[in-house]
Order: sequence, then C-alpha cells, then structure tokens
Amino acid sequence: MLDKIKEIRQKVDSLQADSLEAIEALRIEYLSKKGLISSLFADFRLVPNDQKKEVGQLMNELKQLATQKINDLKLSLDEVQTADSGLDYTLPGAPVNLGSRHPISLIKNEIIDIFIRLGFNISEGPEIEDDWHVFSALNFPEEHPARDMQDTFFIQSNPDILLRTHTSSVQVRVMENNTPPIRTISPGRVFRNEAISARSHCIFHQVEGLYIDENVSFADLKQTLLYFAKEMFGHDTQIRLRPSYFPFTEPSAEMDISCTLCGGKGCNVCKYTGWLEILGCGMVDPNVLESNKIDKEKYTGFAFGMGVERIAMLRFGIKDIRLFFDNDIRFLSQFKAAH
Repeated sequence: MLDKIKEIRQKVDSLQADSLEAIEALRIEYLSKKGLISSLFADFRLVPNDQKKEVGQLMNELKQLATQKINDLKLSLDEVQTADSGLDYTLPGAPVNLGSRHPISLIKNEIIDIFIRLGFNISEGPEIEDDWHVFSALNFPEEHPARDMQDTFFIQSNPDILLRTHTSSVQVRVMENNTPPIRTISPGRVFRNEAISARSHCIFHQVEGLYIDENVSFADLKQTLLYFAKEMFGHDTQIRLRPSYFPFTEPSAEMDISCTLCGGKGCNVCKYTGWLEILGCGMVDPNVLESNKIDKEKYTGFAFGMGVERIAMLRFGIKDIRLFFDNDIRFLSQFKAAH
C-alpha cells in the first residue's frame, strides 16, 4: 500500500495539461469515485491495524495534493488564456445604467400609499367592460352624452361592450360582491375617445375612491380629501369645493387646491385665480346604492376620482401630457432622483 501511494504521488507531482478537457480527464483519473486515489481508500480496510494511522495520513495528504494540483492547473490555464486574449480582467466592469420608475407610477404609488394609511384597500377590475358596470349601475341616463360614440370606445360596434371610461366600474363590482362597510380605491387605466393634445389624451390613469358605511357625511369626504391634499402637495395646501354634477353622486363637487407654484397668490399656471382643479367628488347617489342592492336607508357614502396625469403634471411641472406616453429617455431619466 505504501509503495502504491508513493507511486501515485510521483505521478501527481508531474501532472501537466494544456486544456480544460485534459484537466477534467486528470480529475476523473485520480479523484473520481473510480479513480486511483478513491481505489486506495477502498483498499484501506486491508491495511494492518498497526499501519492504519500512517497509511491513512499519507492517503489524505495524497488526496489534498491531487486536488490542489488540479486546481493549480486550472488557474494556470486561465492565466494563459487571459494573456492570449489581450483582456485585462482586473479592470472595472462597464457601468450599468439603472432605469427609473415612470412618473405616472411614482405618483400613482404615492396616492395609493396615502389612502392605505387611511384604511382604504385596493380593488381592480377589467379594462373591457359592459354597459351596466360603466354606466347603468352608476345612474347614467340613457341619453347621457358620455354614452355617445364621441366619448366612448365600443368593442366591434357592440353598444354593450366597451373600454371603461372610468374606474368607477371597479367600484360597482366591489359593491356587488361586498356588504358595507366598504372603503376602497380603484387605480387603473381608462379610455376616452378624445383628441390628443397637450392637455388631453385618449388613454390616461385614474384613482377613484369609495367609502360606504353608516352615518358617512360630506364632512367625512371633505376631511379625507383635505388630508390627501396636504400629504400629496404639502401641509400648507388649502382646498375648496365647488358645486358640480356627476350622475353617480349627489351632491357633487369639484375640488381645487391652492396653486402649488404661487401658493394661492395667482400666476399663469393657475390663470391668476390661485386655485388648481384636481378631482371630482360627492356623496354616493341613493340610486347607485339601490342599483347595487345596498340599503340606502341604512347606509350613505362618498366617492371621488382623480386623474393621475393631472396630479403628476402639477407635481413635476410638466406642461404636455403627451410626454408621459412618448417613451423619451431624455424625459424619463429626469425622474431617477424621485425613484
């Protein structure tokens, strides 16, 4: 056994290889389960007891030597190949330009975070909807202008299937499948058949909110939106509510915030009024509750909806909504700091 160990050790000391394939062949020959060194360990049981300590130590040293020799051959080959290739692997790697979140995603996520802190959950629904969820369940009269072709994209001329014009359709689905209390926001993409310009687009994003419970009042709506405005635009932000009309809320209102640029003093952005319109809101019309099988005598609620692009334009000072959809790297790279 000692002679065999000595013989194999001499061979290991003189091992040479000029390719990865040759190195792998040596590894198999000496270190694999059926290799020369493994066979020594298989015969170790035949060694007399008084020699086991000495022989065992020599065998372990041989295995370590063979392993180190194989590794040294690999390292030497790598160095030779690197030198031949003319590459310097000690140089730092090429810089990787990291992307950034889209400004719409930044603002949408910030809006969501604010309302989550108020206890709202998130609900989503399909972008291709039917007339019931987009219009009828929300108290839109059949003659309402929003049903006309100039505002709505219908699918294959089918007046009952359309691209949703607001995420209120998601709120209808929530009311259909849940009992009050309901407190949810519905972020998503919506579609309207409008001419594309610096101020409008046929595709945009909304976040709509719905809160239904016992004894919900307009004061609850006002305080909720005041909290949102201060969290989104700063704690000095003021709001005002102007009477308006929406088929699914009564009373309805438009909400303005004090201009974020002039602080309410008046500038060309706010047209010297000191106010900027950001969303619509109101108390849920009892007819909407009834259409969705919610007891209008027991429950009341409020709803609101805002355009994400509109708020992003105010926050970032963007004057053309089309920039959000152009995928211009020069524009998008400006928001890395925000990410």
